[in-house]
Amino acid sequence: MELLRVVYRQYRWPFLMVMALSLVSAALGIGLIAFINQRLIETPDISLKVLPEFLGLLLLLMAVTLGSQLALTTLGHHFVFRLRSEFIKRLLDTHVERVEQLGSAALLAGLTSDVRNITIAFVRLPELVQGIILTFGSAAYLAWLSPKMLGVTAIWVAITILGGYLLVARVYKHMAQLREIEDQLYNDYQTVIEGRKELALNRERAERVYEDTYIPHANDYRRHIIRADTFHLSAVNWSNIMMLGVIGLVFWMANSLGWSDTNVAATYSLTLLFLRTPLLSAVGALPTLLSAQVAFNKLRKFELAPFEAAFPRSKEAGKWQTLEMRDVVFKYGDNAFAVGPLNLKIERGELIFLIGGNGSGKSTMAMLLTGLYHPISGAIYLDGKQIDAGNLDDYRKLFSAVFTDVWLFDRLLGRQGEQADPELVAAWLERLKMSEKLELDNGTILNLKLSKGQRKRVALLLALAEEREIILLDEWAADQDPHFRREFYQELLPLMQQMGKTIFAISHDDHYFIHADRLLEMRQGQLAELTGHERESASRDAVARTGS
Repeated sequence: MELLRVVYRQYRWPFLMVMALSLVSAALGIGLIAFINQRLIETPDISLKVLPEFLGLLLLLMAVTLGSQLALTTLGHHFVFRLRSEFIKRLLDTHVERVEQLGSAALLAGLTSDVRNITIAFVRLPELVQGIILTFGSAAYLAWLSPKMLGVTAIWVAITILGGYLLVARVYKHMAQLREIEDQLYNDYQTVIEGRKELALNRERAERVYEDTYIPHANDYRRHIIRADTFHLSAVNWSNIMMLGVIGLVFWMANSLGWSDTNVAATYSLTLLFLRTPLLSAVGALPTLLSAQVAFNKLRKFELAPFEAAFPRSKEAGKWQTLEMRDVVFKYGDNAFAVGPLNLKIERGELIFLIGGNGSGKSTMAMLLTGLYHPISGAIYLDGKQIDAGNLDDYRKLFSAVFTDVWLFDRLLGRQGEQADPELVAAWLERLKMSEKLELDNGTILNLKLSKGQRKRVALLLALAEEREIILLDEWAADQDPHFRREFYQELLPLMQQMGKTIFAISHDDHYFIHADRLLEMRQGQLAELTGHERESASRDAVARTGS
């Protein structure tokens, strides 16, 4: 399995040490059976010292077996921790457009269901390892007792394993299909949770979501999990009954064919009975390992950024003067809609408003400007220097942003990730009228259960606390009451300019366009600057203009 090969490459020496410990455990198990055969069956030892020796071997076997299983389980948990941590880091390093293509439902399924399945597999892995090692060790001991009986027994066990493998292969097939259905179920869960208000208002829509979307997916999951469990239980029962059957076969070979005496047959049976439990546990562990392989393959299909342990230590851009977009073009995959070519020159300290209808490309323009989307052609230049992969992180440090789908973090950070300036935070808390709403403890916000407008204010506070050069605001004022909206445009934006900020704001508030230094418009993916009569017309009725 590829999963085990990866574990071996990453933890080679610990893995080999665990395997060595498992071999010692197997050897002790076979040794205990040999002790019973020689000292208690063939030539019974009636001395009193045989019991302490037997109990000593038993305790040693218990300690070594437990130690090998714990070591392997611990190694597995280390691997799962590393896998989960690397996945999160790769997700943080992956381009935003790739993350958006994958979707939150699939990624959450990966972080929960896939990682959980891999964890469960490593908990069961010791059973598989013990079963395999004990099988080979027992075979060697049985060959020493009676090679002819081993030949027949080996064929019987091989048929048992083959039958179990064929049944488990069907389990793997259904496990792979279950993993695909889980993505659909996670999407259904997200629909029910995120759309709870709309579904509560429209019970007919709720019924359609439940009956036409969730129930078919849940039925598919139920059907495949029942089939997977059916084949798994069939494999366990097949192995169980066949291992009991081989004991009768051993005594038939000994007594009817005369291949050995009763003592050897009893030892054979004892060895097979000893082997039966770990072998059945190994068969039972196989589905979890197959599920883990499916999960591991699913995680690899996300095609996230390669793992880099360190976060880049980018430097601040300094006192830049001009930022230019030159013939920048962006396209959404195979979608016919494209944005650009975009040409724009921004001077330091400007207050720029961007208007446009829904779907005109405003938010895409903002993502391109901040370096979160990568153009398929054209480039961005800062003071005449082209922005590329080598200096992209430095360029992004120019920006703090409040997007429409705002996510609030509970910790206020200042320059270079240090603690935010307490005086700056206190001043803006007052200006944003959030002093009485927010409870802070050493730069950490303790209460984030706020209205949408208040959440936007907190997001602006977080952005300003970072003390970066450019503030991007995507429909920030749309969720504010009329009084505070007026205060935002007439007082807060000019105050940000006085602080030296360059502001790029997406807005539909035509009453306040007069406060902008420049007014831009996106229409069907094309960017234009409005001046003179066009700007006056837009300021009078932006809605009519963008809707035309």
